[in-house]
Amino acid sequence: MDAFDQLIGGFATALTPGNLMFALLGVLLGTAIGVLPGIGPAMTVALLLPLTFGLDVVPALIMFAGIYYGGMYGGSTTSILLNTPGESASVVTAVEGNKMARSGRAAQALATAAIGSFVAGTIATLLLALVAPTIARLAVQIGAPDYFAVMVLAFIAVTSVLGSSRVRGLASLGLGLTIGLVGIDATSGQQRLTFGVPELADGIDVVVVAVGLFAVGEALWTAAHLRRRPIEVIPTGAARMNREDFRRSWKPWLRGTAIGFPFGAIPAGGAEIPTFLSYVTEKKLSKHPEEFGHGAIEGVAGPEATNNASAAGGLVPLLTLGIPTTATAAVILAAIESYGIEPGPRLFDTEPELVWGLIASLFIGNTALLLLNLPLAPLWAKLLRIPRSYLYAGILFFSSLGAYAANASPFDLLLLLVMGGLGFMMRRYGLPVLPAIIGAILGPFAEERLRQALQISNGDPAGLLTPVSGTVYVVVALILLWPLVRLLLPRKAAVPVLSDAVHEIEEAHAHHGLTEAVSVERPVDGDDRTR
Repeated sequence: MDAFDQLIGGFATALTPGNLMFALLGVLLGTAIGVLPGIGPAMTVALLLPLTFGLDVVPALIMFAGIYYGGMYGGSTTSILLNTPGESASVVTAVEGNKMARSGRAAQALATAAIGSFVAGTIATLLLALVAPTIARLAVQIGAPDYFAVMVLAFIAVTSVLGSSRVRGLASLGLGLTIGLVGIDATSGQQRLTFGVPELADGIDVVVVAVGLFAVGEALWTAAHLRRRPIEVIPTGAARMNREDFRRSWKPWLRGTAIGFPFGAIPAGGAEIPTFLSYVTEKKLSKHPEEFGHGAIEGVAGPEATNNASAAGGLVPLLTLGIPTTATAAVILAAIESYGIEPGPRLFDTEPELVWGLIASLFIGNTALLLLNLPLAPLWAKLLRIPRSYLYAGILFFSSLGAYAANASPFDLLLLLVMGGLGFMMRRYGLPVLPAIIGAILGPFAEERLRQALQISNGDPAGLLTPVSGTVYVVVALILLWPLVRLLLPRKAAVPVLSDAVHEIEEAHAHHGLTEAVSVERPVDGDDRTR
């Protein structure tokens, strides 16, 4: 009952007029920006970072909660109406939702996405309130070697799950770790990778890294391939569902929630695998399997619920361990750290008003999303017609504003341009962005935990092995060796549903041209559609 008492206190914080206004504003802005073509939830949160500078930490993070869920809903709108997923977790929504829209059922597709997101988000947030305090209490008992092992697991898993090549994932992670090394070494006091530039002595602000790699890199990439051509937007009315649609959707909503939350809560999760797993599951359980690939409503309801449940689950490792599992969570972590707060197991004790106000605001934002987006679907469709040249000029403006506002330093604008150029080159050569962001954020913490563990053991590497860390390293080894084991296993020994999910991922990525978990649309040769 303690968690429920704390949650009630969180509602008392979130329902104050000021905080409630910021929650509703975040939902509205998150949806309005997230619905624009080529912009996923991560870029939405990164772009709106400047709006929270100057705010107290509680209203700022409550606003971020609204932006988070609003950006995710906006991404489903672009997937359905434009066949343009803002992130790889929305690929399935594009496959089935766009088919529904082209057959005159855009309103039903938008409605099942919105209601499914509401149902899954509400249940998953309740689970977050119940599970997170327990995990935080357990996490207090683990030491530096265990934390280091968990961070290694996050590094390895994020490079193994994302992208078409593990080597590219590791290369991206190496870039992020290198960025995280810039600055003064806390132990020796020596400058590292500063090249004699005084402004680099304090390191590179993670806000500048996140905004540069996500927003500026994507804007430069799109500008380099932009061709003037009108965007075809499928007309839609207010989102609505009939009784038959509800009958076919409510079970996928619940199954999607059950699949998504555990995957998100794993400190190496994310929403890509569970959404495809949900899709394959619904295809096998559906009474109308012939509709899949032609606009099956179950193929939208299940994955959308999974996506939102995974998003709420991703807040579990973020708040309790300080480990982001998605690109959006990484940007939110950067925002939290900009206030001098370090997420981790003690956060629930040191900042209870912040944590429980944030969790309560997720319920409020989720409800507001449903009430706003069902009647406003036609308005969001009109926003999709904004010319790309205006859209990405605005992105560059807000990105520059955010980088400057972080430290009020003109030098950060130069760093932003450098990070944007790096983001452009990463897209050019197919390197996923998320490992670089996580490497830049978690790299210094992993180094600190490693040094603490070695100092405790007087430099003996055996000090890195404890019962907890040993178990984690076994999981890391399984992840690294799984491709080899899979080749050696007989064909029939593979898990059917998971194998089908991996096959669906490969096919969908090939169809949509997605090589990373972030972003997006790559128009080429005079065509504004996804390559």
